[in-house]
Amino acid sequence: QVQLVESGGGLVQPGGSLRLSCEASGRRFSTYVMGWFRQVPGKQREFVAAIRWTGGSTYYADSVKGRFTISRDNAKNTVFLQMNSLKPEDTAIYYCGAKETVLNYRRGEEYEYWGQGTQVTVST
Repeated sequence: QVQLVESGGGLVQPGGSLRLSCEASGRRFSTYVMGWFRQVPGKQREFVAAIRWTGGSTYYADSVKGRFTISRDNAKNTVFLQMNSLKPEDTAIYYCGAKETVLNYRRGEEYEYWGQGTQVTVST
């Protein structure tokens, strides 16, 4: 069974930082793309960032470019999302997903596996 487990969410003030982690297990992910998405109630899941497990190419939504950084630790099968200069509009549940190819990496419906999500709240 493939498992993705997110951690690192919480409450932070505007301008602050958080680092999310997504630990993957149950399969060799060497050919996979790992993505971070976020969702607020009443809205569709939104692409945030993605990384190719092999090679490390990264992709970002325009709304987070320059503020968020996605990275991976191959030895620990873990993907990270470093979030800096956080804004109230970044408040959402953040999900980690995995898919086998880089095609359509921005489309959540293309991802085969998902974690349970972690809440990020940016507020004073």
